Amino acid sequence: MHSERGLTMTQTQNSAAAEADDVIYTVVINDEEQYSIWPTFRAVPAGWREVGVSGPKAACLAHIESVWTDMRPASLRRHMDNAAAQAHLS
Repeated sequence: MHSERGLTMTQTQNSAAAEADDVIYTVVINDEEQYSIWPTFRAVPAGWREVGVSGPKAACLAHIESVWTDMRPASLRRHMDNAAAQAHLS
């Protein structure tokens, strides 16, 4: 069923819930070691896994800020580390 704006009822409900202050989130991470938050009432998307931290949005974002200190994807960090190691060997 579509609403006036073309969104399904589920999309509208999810949108409203995501904006509410009482939504509980879980911190998720992907294979590139990039973090995000995801509402606990929704299934974690493919390619992401929970890290074991959940709570209000602000608490989850604070956790991410404390642990995600290098924003580069893991594959880029490995590539740059390998290049630096090779440069030191030359």
